Amino acid sequence: MNQQIEQLMHERILIIDGAMGTMIQKHKLSEEDYRGSRFADYAHSLKGNNDLLVITQPQIIKDIHYAFINAGADIIETNTFNANRISMGDYHMENLVVELNTAAVELAKLARDEYQKNHPRQIFIAGAIGPTNKTASLSPDVNDPGYRGVNFDQLVECYSEQTWALINAGVDILLVETVFDTLNCKAALFAINTIRDEHNLNIPLMVSGTITDNSGRTLSGQTTEAFWNSIAHGNLLSVGLNCALGADQMRQYVEELSNVSTVYISCYPNAGLPNEFGEYDDTPEHMSAVIADWCANGWINMVGGCCGTTPDHIKAIAEKCKNLAPRSLPVLV
Repeated sequence: MNQQIEQLMHERILIIDGAMGTMIQKHKLSEEDYRGSRFADYAHSLKGNNDLLVITQPQIIKDIHYAFINAGADIIETNTFNANRISMGDYHMENLVVELNTAAVELAKLARDEYQKNHPRQIFIAGAIGPTNKTASLSPDVNDPGYRGVNFDQLVECYSEQTWALINAGVDILLVETVFDTLNCKAALFAINTIRDEHNLNIPLMVSGTITDNSGRTLSGQTTEAFWNSIAHGNLLSVGLNCALGADQMRQYVEELSNVSTVYISCYPNAGLPNEFGEYDDTPEHMSAVIADWCANGWINMVGGCCGTTPDHIKAIAEKCKNLAPRSLPVLV
């Protein structure tokens, strides 16, 4: 699989899909919708548990995948951003981790298979691995700066369970995304590379970090270059940035990452910054033009969208970037 993806990345810029969460929000699902029939009598609130929808509202998730594929996405992400033991603890659903990841991959496959019946185009499924809702580097208690809500070993165990479930379900790529704490990311890399080594697997691994604001740093305080230096050992297919910022704000950090990274570069920004209603206003025309400029500068290998990006955004990005050359890997001396 590594060879297939790398061959394509030598030929053209690959397109990643757009937002899952904000696409789900458009459906305005109720508590009952999230529960479905299986969890109708569940003792805890489930509204907002988007990962559960792969079980309770599978058609919605499959349709979102299909819409992004139809818009031109070469890589679609599974609906598993929070499908890990730590995050599922908020809903008392830790026991569903393997089932959630398995169902999510199956839905992505169904959408791909449905599309490929009439369009023989190669599409890759990336198993999305989010940062969890806890940080190993920072204290959640301002009165106890030494306290940590999670430790490295707990994160490794959590990431190992999700990674193995995604691999067994048949993903083509593993994607550790929206990294706000590099120590969490290091735990994910340790878990994933241990599994790859122990089972002699060559599954590609992508990492995407998050610059949280215009300070140009991750939440745990690293610059873009420092983030790359901290994870460069991870046997990666690519490194990139996603979320938090819109395309306009992310430009300088994409350029910086392209200048220092020895692996392929991905980027999928938000559709602008959220407005006073928490909605995203950047248009497909403007966002695609900004991203096409990055591609014309030779900074990008894979590009798509995060929060607020719709199939229309992805279609515009794919159209603008289709004739632009991908970034060449630097020659080390």
